[in-house]
Amino acid sequence: MSDYRAALYAEILKARRARVPALTFTVMALPAGLAALFMFVLADPERARRFGLLGQKAELSGITADWSGLFAFLAQIVAVGDLLLLAFIITWVFGQEHTAGTHRYLLVLPVPRAATVLAKFTLTTLWGIGANLWLVILVLSAGWALDLPGGDAGVLADGLGGVTAAAALMLLVTTPAAFLTGATRSHLSPLAAAVGVLVLAQAAAVLGYAHLFPWSIPAAATGLAPTDLGTAGIAIAAVTGLAGVLGTLSWWSGRHADL
Repeated sequence: MSDYRAALYAEILKARRARVPALTFTVMALPAGLAALFMFVLADPERARRFGLLGQKAELSGITADWSGLFAFLAQIVAVGDLLLLAFIITWVFGQEHTAGTHRYLLVLPVPRAATVLAKFTLTTLWGIGANLWLVILVLSAGWALDLPGGDAGVLADGLGGVTAAAALMLLVTTPAAFLTGATRSHLSPLAAAVGVLVLAQAAAVLGYAHLFPWSIPAAATGLAPTDLGTAGIAIAAVTGLAGVLGTLSWWSGRHADL
């Protein structure tokens, strides 16, 4: 346990001294601002017409200017944007040593490699939770500032529950990015893979298989995909997350990491 704490402290220290965490939190503010803009435009049809094309796109989105519409927008952000965000975070945490050329030094430290891997996964989890919490706070603040209607306790509970479930599932299904980062020793491979599975996730949702494709399961949890999540979907997400962690542990513990 002391090895794990030491590794976690080192990972947190590296993140604190980098600019990347602040960048990710800044990026999360952008979709929150976009959600506020959509609600502002949709709240007044006359104002929407004055906005021209922006207003027309907002109307075509099917989102209403109330708390249900705001949570639907938030769900889309989490179910789609979180995949890219978390893949970026995981890629940076697990790949920074490759970029800096310090990976070989990390491997010879008297700290078990498994402790280092688990510390990195702990950091990415805490980082992802913090970024999503920041997004939710910004979006809720926008809803209250705009005084949107329909904000009863039931709507808030359902909306927050769906977003929380989607974020948790996305944290699970993005763990394979850590293995891919190590196996390829590249930042580009896992990010390219994230873009690819994002496209496939959209296709799976359209075809009605969102509950079976790991990276579209978060969308199914929010109700965005036309299918029920079910026990099978949760099991697939859990297996995907476990496979990512075990695969990463195996790679770091094997001889391939020393090459």
